[in-house]
Parts: sequence; structure tokens; C-alpha cells
Amino acid sequence: MYMPSIVDGVKVTDKLIMASRICDSVLVTGSNRGIGLELVRQLADSPLPPVQIFAGCRDPNGPRSQELAQKHHDVITVVQLDTTSPTSIAEASKLVEAKLKGKGLNLIINNAGVNIPGSLVETGKQEMVDVFTTNVVGPMLIAKDFHPLLCKAAAQFPHQTSMSCSRSAIINVSTLLSSIKRCPENFSVSPMYPYRVSKAALNMLTCCLAEDFRKDGILVMSLHPGWVQTEMGGPEAPLTTLESISSMLKVITSLTEKESGTLLDWEGKNIPW
Repeated sequence: MYMPSIVDGVKVTDKLIMASRICDSVLVTGSNRGIGLELVRQLADSPLPPVQIFAGCRDPNGPRSQELAQKHHDVITVVQLDTTSPTSIAEASKLVEAKLKGKGLNLIINNAGVNIPGSLVETGKQEMVDVFTTNVVGPMLIAKDFHPLLCKAAAQFPHQTSMSCSRSAIINVSTLLSSIKRCPENFSVSPMYPYRVSKAALNMLTCCLAEDFRKDGILVMSLHPGWVQTEMGGPEAPLTTLESISSMLKVITSLTEKESGTLLDWEGKNIPW
């Protein structure tokens, strides 16, 4: 079995892929911790980072995001962004538009999400509504409000008909647990009604947006980061954030129109709906 060598904690193969710029501009939601924070860190630390990285955080003054922004002050802009608030999303889109100075936004990674573990007995209306609001309504409003900036980015490639993340794209962070087909295999281990149902709905949102935005040259797909050692994933998860994100960025870099409207895992393997 091929095992790529490791340099400075990153696979050599991933270093080579990240040697080319993934895109000129990117917005990552939920950037204050875990997967979102590591996404911003690896994007900023790549050999050729995006010109502008917008780190969306509910609390833009959080120590971890601020530390990263100070280290890469020429690249990272921390944006106040609460994906449960339509007002916050609208204000964030205005700020990003102003910072782009007439250019479009190439890539949105809808990472912000919540999980309220619960069996059917433990789950009530409010738990379902709260999780659905963050995991489904938030990404929908982000796509709606930022759509003009994504269209502008796609239009900056007038002679390019193919879709990619370097042109214009939305990546929705989903999960294996959203798969209806795979549910019988893993339900007993992780019932989690609100999380499973909301992420399945997010997958449908992905498919709808992929069809709706195809005419605009905007790629839309869902990506499962794996079970990762974060505050949400817990310490027993088999993947570190470094491993998960380096692999995710490798997949994101290689996406084409063939993957629009699909659900892949961090290794690029297809997950059935």
C-alpha cells in the first residue's frame, strides 16, 4: 500500500497539490474552531494561498481566529457571521463585497454546523428546529445572499465553460450519517435524529443549488470530512483535523462539473444518498 511521506506534518502529495492556488477568494463559515479553523489555517499556510480568505465567525473576537488573522493579516479577514441570523448574513455579504473591490467570490465552504445528540425520546421540536436552522437554513441563506458574488466570479472566466472551485463553487460540509442508504449500517451506533435529518436535508439543498446554479457556472457539492478529533467529534475520532483538512483540500482542488450535486468523503469517494 502506498504511503506518502510526511513533511512538517503534511503529506508531500498534498503539498504538491497545494502548490497551485486553490482560488483567489474564499469564505469559510464556522471558522472559530475545529474544522473551520483548520481550513483557514491550511489555506493561509499553503505555498500559494488565496489572495483573500474570509473567516466567518459568530464571535469575531475569539482568541483562536484572531491569532490566525494576526499571523496572516495580509490574507485573512475575520467576518462576524452568525449563520442563524439573516441580518448577520446580509451584513457579511456587504462586507465581503466591499473587500473584494469589484471582484467576485470564488469559493464558499459552508462549514458552520451543530449537533445535538439525541434519540427519539430525547428529541423534541426545539432540538429539531435549532439544528435544522443552523445546518440547513443557514447554508441556504448564505448561498442566496452571496449568489451575486459567486456569479461575478464565474463571469470573470468568460472563455471557461467548465466548473471548478478556482472559478466559482459552494462546498457544503455534510456527513456519512446523512446517507439514507447507509443508515441501517450505523444508526444503532449514532442515532442523533436532529443531526442526521438536517444533514440529509442539506444534501437535498446541495442538489437543488447544483441544478439552479449550473446555468451560472457555479459548482455545488457536499463533502464529508470524516470522523474528526474536534469538540464536536470528540477525542476518540480516528482523524486529526490536519489529516482531514489536507485531504479535503486535495479533493476540493480536483473537483469538476462531474462532481456538482454529489456527496463525497475526504478521500474523494462517493457516498450514496
